[in-house]
Formats: sequence, structure tokens, C-alpha cells
Amino acid sequence: MSARRSRRCNRGGPISAEPRINDRIRVPEVRLVGPSGEQVGIVPLAKALELAQEYDLDLVEVAANARPPVCKLMDYGKFKYESAMKAREARKNQAHTVIKEMKLRPKIDPHDYDTKKGHVVRFLKQGDKVKITIMFRGREQSRPELGYRLLQRLAEDVRELGFVESNPKQDGRNMIMVLGPHKKKTEAMAEAREAAAARKRQGAVGAEAPSEE
Repeated sequence: MSARRSRRCNRGGPISAEPRINDRIRVPEVRLVGPSGEQVGIVPLAKALELAQEYDLDLVEVAANARPPVCKLMDYGKFKYESAMKAREARKNQAHTVIKEMKLRPKIDPHDYDTKKGHVVRFLKQGDKVKITIMFRGREQSRPELGYRLLQRLAEDVRELGFVESNPKQDGRNMIMVLGPHKKKTEAMAEAREAAAARKRQGAVGAEAPSEE
């Protein structure tokens, strides 16, 4: 056999991520775990398969590298279904960090500042990061301290909701600062769901209350 063919033979097929079950388990003995998690002990494979048949369950290899391998009696189809449901729920509840952006001018008027600050507050409450950009134009570029003071003021105004994750730094004609939320995205989402449920319950109670004549 040539070296090239030998390498091709040794390479083998793809490795399955599925555990071995029932007749696919090929060892003389296993360390058996019962349906409720109880330790049965080391038994011959034939005995383990016989018990699986008696319980109308599957013999599933859960620790193939152990010596002897650990196998458990379980309903493998049900186990796979429940595992898939848990994984789907985990993906659904997974929170992705979002970076919002807010742009300000160094000589912003008070009304516009309050409006922009309100947006930053909302973003931080939602558990999102906020990139604050101060845009300099013309002669304003010679007064970077104006932008720096504005960013410091904003960070101070929202300090109960967020913190300075990235200090102000000059980037061409802009000055940038990043604020991070104190609350994680998952916490903010959970609080929002609870608040929505509370409003729904309150609305239901109000609808059921009898009207006064």
C-alpha cells in the first residue's frame, strides 16, 4: 500500500458528536447509572443492555473516556428533544450588546442637550453602550477643551446609569467617548419584561373594576 493511500485510510470519516447508544456500545463492561441517577456499579455490557430492555429505555454512553465507560439508562429521544428545547431557549434569551451613537456639537444649546441626554439615558437603561461623538467645525477645532468639558458633564449627569468605558479622545475633527451601562443587557431585558407584565396586570384590574354610578 502506498504512503499516500495509507494516509488516506488512516484519516477516516467524520467523527460523530452523537453518543453511542445500545448496540453501538462495544466494550466488555460499563459503569452503569440508573434512570434516576443512582449508581448501579460496574456491570457487563450484556447485563446493562438487558436492564435497558426491562426498563424500556436506552443505554447511552455519557462518558466514553472513562475506564470503564459510564453509561446511563434513559429515554434518549426525550433527552435529545429536551436538550434541543433548552438550547433554543438559551439562544432566544441571549442578549447581544448594542452600541448606540449620539452626536453633539460643542456649543449645543440647553434644550438640545437635554433632548440628547434623554436619549443617552434611555439607551443605558436598555443595557446598551453609547458612543458619544462631539463634532468640531471650523474654528471649534482649536478649542478641544469645549468638547472635553461637555463629555465630562454628560458622564456626570448619567453616572447613576452608566460609566465611562472609554475616556474622551480626539479622532480627527471629532472627540469620542464611550459610556457603558451599569446593568447588563439581560438584566435590563428582564426588568422591561417585568414592567410590561405589571402594566398588563394593572390594566386588567382597571378593566374589571366596577364603574361608579
